[in-house]
Amino acid sequence: MHIYRSHTCGALRATDDQAAVRLSGWVHRKRDHGGLLFIDLRDHYGLTQLVFDPATPGFDKVERVRAESVIRIDGKVVKRTSDTINANLPTGEVEVQVTSVEVLSEAAELPLPVFGEPEYPEEIRLKNRFLDLRRETLHKNIVLRSRVIQSIRNRMVDQGFLEYQTPILTASSPEGARDFLVPSRMHPGKFYALPQAPQQFKQLLMVSGFDRYFQIAPCFRDEDLRADRSLEFYQLDVEMSFVTQEDVFASIEPLMHGLFTEFGEGKRVSSYPFQRIPYRESIAKYGSDKPDLRNPIEMQDVSEHFRGSGFKVFASILEADAKNKVWAIPAKTGGSRAFCDRMNSWAQGEGQKGLGYIFWRTPEGATEGIEPSGPVAKNIGDERTEALRGQLGLEAGDAVFFVAGNPDEFYKFAGLARTKVGTDLGLVDEDQFRFCWIVDFPMFEWNDDEKKVDFSHNPFSMPQGEMEALLTKDPLDILAYQYDIVCNGYELCSGAIRNHKQDIMLKAFEIAGYDEAFVEAQFGGMLNAFKYGAPPHGGLAPGIDRIVMLLAGQTAIREIIAFPLNQQGQDVMMSAPSEALDKQLKELSIRTALPIKV
Repeated sequence: MHIYRSHTCGALRATDDQAAVRLSGWVHRKRDHGGLLFIDLRDHYGLTQLVFDPATPGFDKVERVRAESVIRIDGKVVKRTSDTINANLPTGEVEVQVTSVEVLSEAAELPLPVFGEPEYPEEIRLKNRFLDLRRETLHKNIVLRSRVIQSIRNRMVDQGFLEYQTPILTASSPEGARDFLVPSRMHPGKFYALPQAPQQFKQLLMVSGFDRYFQIAPCFRDEDLRADRSLEFYQLDVEMSFVTQEDVFASIEPLMHGLFTEFGEGKRVSSYPFQRIPYRESIAKYGSDKPDLRNPIEMQDVSEHFRGSGFKVFASILEADAKNKVWAIPAKTGGSRAFCDRMNSWAQGEGQKGLGYIFWRTPEGATEGIEPSGPVAKNIGDERTEALRGQLGLEAGDAVFFVAGNPDEFYKFAGLARTKVGTDLGLVDEDQFRFCWIVDFPMFEWNDDEKKVDFSHNPFSMPQGEMEALLTKDPLDILAYQYDIVCNGYELCSGAIRNHKQDIMLKAFEIAGYDEAFVEAQFGGMLNAFKYGAPPHGGLAPGIDRIVMLLAGQTAIREIIAFPLNQQGQDVMMSAPSEALDKQLKELSIRTALPIKV
């Protein structure tokens, strides 16, 4: 018999009755039942119940041992009686009567419990991540992550993609976030950068004649953290040659559908082709370019119902500027003053003056009919109120909320209000994964801080209309072949059909205020490669962390990463980042200049 185990703790079944076995694992839980000692023994694979008789050799020692100590036992498998079967465990029909036990490693007092998984402060969990990872939910999430990545690899290879690796030490590149810099010992004063994404390298692979590339790629961005973002993350990096936007969609949609069907635990998954929503339509309907389509609410422009109306607040806003609009957020089943007042208070808590609203109800004492209520309805009159209700398709028991002003300034708040209404009224269908593509992103946007036109998404994208569009259109009207996959309100990836023509690339950068010398300095390798025959190509990069987070039913990616950083970007278990030794700094020709404390 093997020195440590003949079976794992998740392997034994009723068919193993009377078998002699050896198990090793962690003491998950102990229970003393009048002389008999019961221990749930745990390893990576599951739990097995052990039974110790006081006469068992080593009983006195194991009786005193703490939870999470590691033990090895020999014993005999026996079937449980019908009234003691644990239907929640795969091993629940049997237990092991222990004949001998050895303590392999005794645990000290635990800084946080493993059994039961009570809530614990994040810093304690991350400081003791090796214990946190023993907890069933987190352990299960990390296993899920591994299986998801393996499934992705299999599905990509089955579609004819090949995996290639790109450099980790590379050149700094302005791709929207700060680089992590790595000083060079051999080239004093110069720095490598960790890749924000393998963007240029995967395009260069296409120029080199490789056709369908993928990589589970590590990426690094020195940016502020939030629940669904980390300083280091992994993405499914994909690039394809001789493709249109639809070809990219046709390759990725089956992968996403299959992946979420495989690991989605029975939730419905959007069939493909996924819904396509132009960027500007998404902003107007949902107040976001990453809409949660499980929420059925679609906002509408209702400006004409208020233009010249008796509701002077909105009427004057519309008169002040032609860009100004009034948007409506319909709220099916939200037709009560109590709910409308709660929404109004919520809006004030978000820094707004409030939310205008109308709600409809059956007249008091009547069994049918409908009447509007609220100050907005009183001010615009019955005819306008009824026309508004007709446009929105609302009935008695429903409500509508209004946001007014310049949509460029209020659309994000309107989107938050849509989410709040849908969530609080229980309108969101949470038993599904709802996918869509956001397409037709603007190529450029106005940078108000620098008072200039700038790239809005990805500078390497092909503008729709190519050079003619760059020469003849207002830059803010030019659309790009850029697209995002969104699922349940999370952006899972961005992608684009690339700009593979040197002259178009230089013109696009010129419009954004960058001269040829800048482009040559920053992207000289790719620009030079385009001189020698570059195929039309495109790709995208779904985020592994967010995919697994959705599949695991989590809202924070630290719950699906084995060793995450905290919200300050620190590894509190390994004490990183840490100060460098003077010797190390000298070897790198670096002198630190810390900020002066005021």
